Amino acid sequence: MRETIGMQYLALAPLFAVGGGALLGVLAEALVPKRFRFNIQVWLTAIVIIAAFGLTGRNWYDPGARHLAGFGSLSLDAPTTLCWGGLLVFALGAVVLAAQRFSVPGPSGRVSSFTPMAVAIPGSRDEQEAETSGSEHTEVFPIMLFALLGMLVFPAATDLLTAFIGLEVMSLPLYLLCGLARRRRLLSHEAAMKYFLLGAFSSAIFLYGVALTYGFAGAVDYVAINTALTQTLSLDPLMLTGFGLMMVGLLFKIGAAPFHSWVPDTYTGAPTPVTAYMAAGTKLAAFGALARLLYVAYGGMQWTWTVPLGVIAIVTMAWGSIVGLAQTNIKRLLAYSSIANAGFILVPVAAALGVVGINQLSSMTALVYYMAAYGLATLGAFGVVMLVRDGTGEVLDIKAWTGLGRRHPWLAAAMTLFLCSLAGIPATSGFIGKLDAFVVAWRGGLWWLVIAALAFSLVAMVFYMRVVLVMWLKSPPEDGPEISTARPSISMIVFLLVSVAGILVAGVAPNLFMHWASLAGQLLR
Repeated sequence: MRETIGMQYLALAPLFAVGGGALLGVLAEALVPKRFRFNIQVWLTAIVIIAAFGLTGRNWYDPGARHLAGFGSLSLDAPTTLCWGGLLVFALGAVVLAAQRFSVPGPSGRVSSFTPMAVAIPGSRDEQEAETSGSEHTEVFPIMLFALLGMLVFPAATDLLTAFIGLEVMSLPLYLLCGLARRRRLLSHEAAMKYFLLGAFSSAIFLYGVALTYGFAGAVDYVAINTALTQTLSLDPLMLTGFGLMMVGLLFKIGAAPFHSWVPDTYTGAPTPVTAYMAAGTKLAAFGALARLLYVAYGGMQWTWTVPLGVIAIVTMAWGSIVGLAQTNIKRLLAYSSIANAGFILVPVAAALGVVGINQLSSMTALVYYMAAYGLATLGAFGVVMLVRDGTGEVLDIKAWTGLGRRHPWLAAAMTLFLCSLAGIPATSGFIGKLDAFVVAWRGGLWWLVIAALAFSLVAMVFYMRVVLVMWLKSPPEDGPEISTARPSISMIVFLLVSVAGILVAGVAPNLFMHWASLAGQLLR
């Protein structure tokens, strides 16, 4: 393996592309006339993400190299490249959702999911005048790029301070985006406030853990921390406290219990494109950062964190699956689905080295494959949610989806496939992801974790299939409200078709993608 150290501008090109694109977007807000701004921002953001994806692919041509870029603060190896590729794909999907516009009665014509004036009181005359004039918050697109920049830095960081910077650059734009929903504004403001306050607490807790870890190891570099651990004959209280506090910060971003309380309210109140962006992108970035921290910095004490992490996985799966049964709001149901799946994804992470010595390669392969399957299905599901509408906006009451399969069969079929993948039904990518994760844990000796995961998979399947039952097997009441679907744009149609194709191909022929996923663990160190 070749290893190079330095600034490595070419290897960092995806970061420069995303950061530069975000700055160009801010400049466009100041210079481009209002009537052209929306289309220019959409195209600029999409082109920047595609360019960054191409630059990331360029790094893939030399998978045997490991670039310690930024003078050692970022590790650009195969796991980083895979994480970056997934994050860029998810970001492009979120941009497609954010660019979708809907026809509404009145002079405003077609509107997006975002409020025309965030500073106005919900329902006030100022907001109504802004909506009538066709005002839009087009700055959401450069803000999404700033969040993406933090997502790219977070899993690539090789020291705790760089990881914290990536965490904050990722989080701060998302706090703002959560409060920009066009409809249900007060709920959106509540979502943003809860996410901001709890996120600020979790970031402070993470930083306190960094300080204690520095006090123990005398360094914040992952390799130096691991070296200090190997030279310690007993468990140091300072080290354990610092490690525990950092885990709180990371588990909060993942949405794992008992640090999940922000997820249902934030996912429900945020604009649907932002919810999809957080559910897929933030989770992938946080899991990538968690894996690098555990495997590189704390791999020498894996026997200490394997069982506690497995217990957290069980509690997370239980809470998301059981409480999800009682949900009647489709976005809130998908929020609890996100919590449950965070527990399922923790299964291969807990089995990284395993109690009988299973290697990290199998764990990272399962983690990457599961995250890809989960992210694709989640983005697709939220895309369908955006299209099921009535005269006031999105229809979120699950009962109102009754008979959707008869009225709009193609949309109901797509939603059924996305839910089946999240449930882990065979012939979908979600099934392969769960199977691989459970096999890794079983081989690692964590049989008790696999049994719990199988049990809660069956529980979670109930609330997924309840939505399918409502769409296909129940007749809508004759005097009930008539729901319709928005006319999707060409980009939305392509996005849904690609999501459906990806889930089916990865479920039927997983070997086409498993090789790429298997490279994720080879150079992580």
